[in-house]
Amino acid sequence: MNSLSPQPASSGSRPLLGVVDYGMGNLRSVEKALAFVGAAPRRVTKPDDLADLAGVVLPGVGAFGDCAARLTQTGLWGPLREWAGGGKPFLGICLGYQLLFERSAESPGIAGFGLIPGQVVRFPEGVGKVPQIGWNTFQIVHESEFTREVRSGEFVYFVHSYYPVPLDPEWIALETDYGVSFASGVCRDALFAVQFHPEKSQRVGLQLLSNFVRVAARHEATPLSIP
Repeated sequence: MNSLSPQPASSGSRPLLGVVDYGMGNLRSVEKALAFVGAAPRRVTKPDDLADLAGVVLPGVGAFGDCAARLTQTGLWGPLREWAGGGKPFLGICLGYQLLFERSAESPGIAGFGLIPGQVVRFPEGVGKVPQIGWNTFQIVHESEFTREVRSGEFVYFVHSYYPVPLDPEWIALETDYGVSFASGVCRDALFAVQFHPEKSQRVGLQLLSNFVRVAARHEATPLSIP
């Protein structure tokens, strides 16, 4: 990993980042990648765990509706929505990206966070093998501090059958082509979310994570109001 990786985001104190654990999937690869690029990752399983964090990472595996149900059961749904929509550093990965939208064709009738206008749709017939599993490139649509030291045309690792369609193109940071062009990343202020898995994307993915850690390191941990 070292030969493929950027230097840690900071040589000073490590920002404390929460990795949301709702009981679906192995989070170790995300935690190891964040630790390598300069963060101190900690599992988030209940609302109180958000209290002293510099940033939050919401990975995602499984179905849209199942994830929404688990986050609701743990009491994390409202606090995470408040965090992501409140200007604090937030990174959504794969399903954690899709949950930012209003709804998904994967789970009709189940609401997402609704922080980004738009919906999640399935790849149409004829675009290629679905799910898309493996390496593909992205194009940078909007430069930001989240895309520092990465370039258009670099490869990252995808595993998905659905993708978000933002109604406002100003949200779109990255685009990818898989028979259809889709938004593979969004950003605004301190919110960054991607459809691919940066923790599995070698140097490019680690650079993107390092950029997020750098953003989080500049934000002081502030109390979150827990209803």
